[in-house]
Order: sequence, then C-alpha cells, then structure tokens
Amino acid sequence: MSKASFMHGNEAAAEGAIAAGCRFYAGYPITPSSEIAEILSGRLPEMGGVFIQMEDEIASMAAIIGASLGGLKSATATSGPGFSLMQENLGFAVMSEIPCVIINVQRVGPSTGLPTKAAQGDVMQARWGTHGDHPIIALTPSSAQEAFMLAVRAFNLSEQFRTPVILLMDAVVAQLKEKVEIPDPGELTIVHRLTPPVPPREYKPFAFKRGEVAPLAVFGHGYRYHVTGLMHNEYGYPTEDPEVVSQWWEHMTTKINDHLDEILQWEEAQLDDAEIALVAYGGTARAAAHAVTLARAQGLKLGLLRPITLWPFPEAAVRRMAERVQRIVVPEMNLGQIRYEVERLSAGKAAVEGVNRADGLQITPEQILEKVMG
Repeated sequence: MSKASFMHGNEAAAEGAIAAGCRFYAGYPITPSSEIAEILSGRLPEMGGVFIQMEDEIASMAAIIGASLGGLKSATATSGPGFSLMQENLGFAVMSEIPCVIINVQRVGPSTGLPTKAAQGDVMQARWGTHGDHPIIALTPSSAQEAFMLAVRAFNLSEQFRTPVILLMDAVVAQLKEKVEIPDPGELTIVHRLTPPVPPREYKPFAFKRGEVAPLAVFGHGYRYHVTGLMHNEYGYPTEDPEVVSQWWEHMTTKINDHLDEILQWEEAQLDDAEIALVAYGGTARAAAHAVTLARAQGLKLGLLRPITLWPFPEAAVRRMAERVQRIVVPEMNLGQIRYEVERLSAGKAAVEGVNRADGLQITPEQILEKVMG
C-alpha cells in the first residue's frame, strides 16, 4: 500500500529520484533547489548510493555523465545560473546519448536575479540552451505529488531513450508543502537500462536505427567503446562523412519524435464547451485551475490545457483546442515564452494573449480572470 507524507516539492522530487533507482548525485547548492541536495546527501548513502558536493555546476554535470556511463542512474539539481553553466556538458550528454536527469528549480533571472523568488524564465533555455539542433525532454510538475511522480518518469524516459531529461520545476512547486502519496515500490513502473545482448566484438554502442536506441554497456564490464562530443559513427569514432552524419541526425530525432505517444502528457479541464482557454504549466497552472473555477461560477465558459511534458510540446492538443475556442490566454511567470509556441500553433485560428509577470510573485487567479474578462 502507498503511504501518505506531508512534504514540499523539493523533498518529493528527491524521494522520486530514490524510488526511480537514482544512486548517484553530484551537485552544488543553489537556491531554491538546495533542499534536494541536502536530502539526497542523507538518503543516498542509506540506499547504498553516492552523494558528492562538487566545486561548481560544470563539474556536477560532468560527474553525473561519468557515473551514468559507470552504470548508475544519476542526477543533479540546480537553478538558473547553475543551469546556464551546465549547458555545454548537457550538450555532450545529448550527443553521446548518456542517460541522466537534471532538476532545474527556476528562479528570477538573468544572472543572480532574485535568488529566492519564483519564475518560469528557463523554458526556452531548457529547449535551446545548448548549441545545435537536437530533441530534448522536459517535464514540469504542478504539485508536490507530481514532483515525485515526474521525477520517477524523468529517469524512466532517460533510460528508455538514452537521453538527458530535464525536470523543470519552479520555486512555487518546490517550496509548497502538501500531502504526497508515496506508492510502494511494486506499484511503480521502473525502466531499467538495456544492456548489450551481443559479445563485445559485435557491439555497436551508437547503432543508428530509426526510432530506436542501442543498449548501453557499463564501463568496466567487458565492453570497450569510444565516447566523444564529436559527430561519430555507430562505434563512437569521430567522422565527417555526410552520409553517416545524416544517419545520426535521423536516429537522434526519430528516437524521440517517433514515440510522442509514449512521451507526451498533458491535462485538459472544462474544454469540451469552452469559448476561452487557458494554457498554463508548473506552479502557474494552480492559479489557472482556480481561475477556471471562478469563471465557471460566473457563467464564463473557460477551460484549461496544462502541459506536463513541456518539451516536446503537445502541439496536436493545442492545435485541436485552437480550432474550438475563440481566445487563448497564456499565464506564465516570464515575459512570454510558451505564449509564442501557442501563437505559432493556433495559426490565427484563435486570438492569443498573455498574463505575464517576472517580479518573483506568483500570478493570481484574479489576474488571470481579469484578462479573460477584459
């Protein structure tokens, strides 16, 4: 049976990581994510895992990449400035297809910004923070319960698709306290890494199969292979052959895009008869949900689409919604990032407006309702 605990979002994310099988954490304390490191510094040794406080976020990202190649499910946690420092090594993990999880608890930026205040300004950085074109998976919880469950899912997706996965929290969700149901281990679906079914001489660590990923051998377990940040062939050795590079790109994009039905998650509320729709995510979605309740009490046909998988974005769901409603309002704690995605997808079928603030305070249901009625 599951057990209920009263915990904040950061604690729930840490416990979700443990439940998913995370046994290595490397990180550097930074508000408002520091509780994740603090909790895991105690919990991981209890589970036979390893916790290391690194000298900075660059080293933290490098350490979890190495630990993952060594066979451990690994993670780090950070906030805006630290996430910026992680981008180069994050790109390396994408290129070399190394599973790992990065928890980014967003705060107001740029630079040091407002260290203790909530924001959602890292949305596009999560998608395009590294240089080059590549797919990425980013999940965004709206409750402490989801912080736990999406932490588990982040590790599962990371292992299934051999890719770094970003758990994109915000300080609203990270710091709130509420009841969290912790399932028994047997109730959780846990994805384990595929290991090579062939002998070392036949192993291709980066087999370029459309829509598939190759098994990942553990370093030191009899398989020797080359890992590089350069474009490489199926054996991991650098290449500039355009044909091989094209095969790599097809593999890298289709391993995500051919499995959107397994990756994408979103939630819809009161959209069947809605004339106006909200698109909100993370902590802001909590205010948006209450705004729907307030609007319906006044006879306004308002609905909500809440992306849970932020990247890839649930494009088809937004397009369908834009066909049915007259207006779409996008509240977010930034100056308008997901709003531009919604505008692109609605393609003029519905008017799109934003409710935006980046002063560290959460958007209220009343502010959303004022825009809806305006």
